[in-house]
Amino acid sequence: MPSIPTAPSSTPTLENARSADDEAAARRAAERFDGRVHAAAAKLGGGLSPIALALAFTDWALHLATQPAQATRLALRAQQSALGVWGQTLGGAEPAHDDARFAHPAWRAWPWAPVVNAVHAAEDWWADATHLRGMTAHHGEMTQFFARQWLDMLSPANLGLANPEVQQRTLQRGGVNLIDGAANALDAWRRKQGLPPLQPPAQQFRPGIEVALTPGRVVHRNALVELIQYTPTTPTVFAEPVFIVPSWIMKYYILDLSPHNSLVRWLVAQGHTVFILSWHNPDEGDALLDMADYLALGVFDPLAAIARLLPDQAVHAAGYCLGGTLLSLAAAALARPGRIERAECLPTLRSVTLLAAETDFSEPGEMGVLIDESQVALLEDMMAERGFLSGAQMAGSFSYLHSRELVWSQANRRFWLGEPDQPNDLMAWNADSTRMPATMHSEYLRRCYLHNQIAEGRFPVEGRPVSLADISLPMFVVGTEKDHVSPWKSVYKILRLCDTEICFVLTNGGHNAGIVSEPGHPHRHYAMTTRSADGPWQGPAQWQAEAPTFDGSWWTAWHGWLLARGSGHRVPGRVPPVQAGLGPAPGRHVFECYAD
Repeated sequence: MPSIPTAPSSTPTLENARSADDEAAARRAAERFDGRVHAAAAKLGGGLSPIALALAFTDWALHLATQPAQATRLALRAQQSALGVWGQTLGGAEPAHDDARFAHPAWRAWPWAPVVNAVHAAEDWWADATHLRGMTAHHGEMTQFFARQWLDMLSPANLGLANPEVQQRTLQRGGVNLIDGAANALDAWRRKQGLPPLQPPAQQFRPGIEVALTPGRVVHRNALVELIQYTPTTPTVFAEPVFIVPSWIMKYYILDLSPHNSLVRWLVAQGHTVFILSWHNPDEGDALLDMADYLALGVFDPLAAIARLLPDQAVHAAGYCLGGTLLSLAAAALARPGRIERAECLPTLRSVTLLAAETDFSEPGEMGVLIDESQVALLEDMMAERGFLSGAQMAGSFSYLHSRELVWSQANRRFWLGEPDQPNDLMAWNADSTRMPATMHSEYLRRCYLHNQIAEGRFPVEGRPVSLADISLPMFVVGTEKDHVSPWKSVYKILRLCDTEICFVLTNGGHNAGIVSEPGHPHRHYAMTTRSADGPWQGPAQWQAEAPTFDGSWWTAWHGWLLARGSGHRVPGRVPPVQAGLGPAPGRHVFECYAD
């Protein structure tokens, strides 16, 4: 008798589902526990991933061990350097390098001159030894970077009373410099504890009092930004306003410092209507803010507010550093086929300006040395504890990249030579850092630094990837010669990603000082050319060799470029409206300061 088929039991399916759910829950619990362990361990290692360091060292050591000829050559070079230093010790040869750490005349006399020569010989040897065939480029950069960090830490300039400059200063001042140094050290400790210093600086730079003084009003506020419109100082203004998106890492007033070097004040004086964003300083409640939120609330929503204030008016948009990266995504999203959700509420963009802003992260310079999968995972574990990357952690990362100048030389000057800090407006702004939400910062590092999604046309905006090639607006792009945050050759790659007309400017100075480069500032110059739409690609080295150079500030060139790309119309000066609850510039976000 044939058997009667029965319906398959659903029990195994339910059991499998429960098992999968249990496994997923167990994995999440294990990841949370491991994340807390990693975050605790990161505090001991200064936030550096020990796994990333170990992988880089292993890569170097294994390649050195398997290249006996190179190892022999390096050993012979080390021996020759040692004999050379010994010969210089006997002969009294002066140091050949121009090194600010050893600028004092005492370092050029015996017995210190041979020591300085030995330091430079060690630096040259390690620069050679960390380039081995077969190593990954990232590990090679890491080993060279950390070798340099160790050599900087072990420099004879950091030996306190054994430093001949400190010895002379101590004799000249009868030891008062050591007393002053102890007072400086105490104040440094108090600042770390969130306490006021016992020796307040003679000159302060407080927003709304000494800096960020350009008159204006907050005309719009949302959960992430305040939009400031500045009061005109000319009877008529150019029709197209300038909308500036600064970096969210720091406070916006880098572009409105003291009256003499404020880019905002200068633009207003030339007859521009200027809007700028002031970013909210995130706290624990903002941990889930992501890049989509920064685009929506930091670019699209303020643009919609400008459209309400100035209906039917095109806008010149400009972005600085990360603000420029964000603006490039917004411009690409607005230019691609198919409108974004709120496009009907937004003004037309007349042009795009990027100031020291990267869009291709394949060669990010020194910032890339500390960014890989292991390091990003460790940062994510650290941020998970509090929901953000603190301003102190961010400032520490930048200081670590340039520890010779920002850590060791400053410590020697403050604590052993007894010299007080003499901050200027730029230094005070630099110390006024902001936090970054955990989700946004993780997404930014992974999408930009690790996967280079903007350059590859894979960065999604409102669910669809954008391509910078869709941008047809004229662009004004500025790089700075000594930029360690956004290396100019990386910034220059926008010319390969966009086929539109691009005016590229290379100005002297660094990431901040090169941008805050007001007319009349001595020793300023810049190179500039304009590539037409669909013009041929020219490599950065060839461009630099052929580009004409001009004396003065690039600000004047930008002003002329904006006028040439505008309508040429002038309208009566636009006074920012008084709106209840918003108040005058510099607004309230700029005063958000947390003890980290």
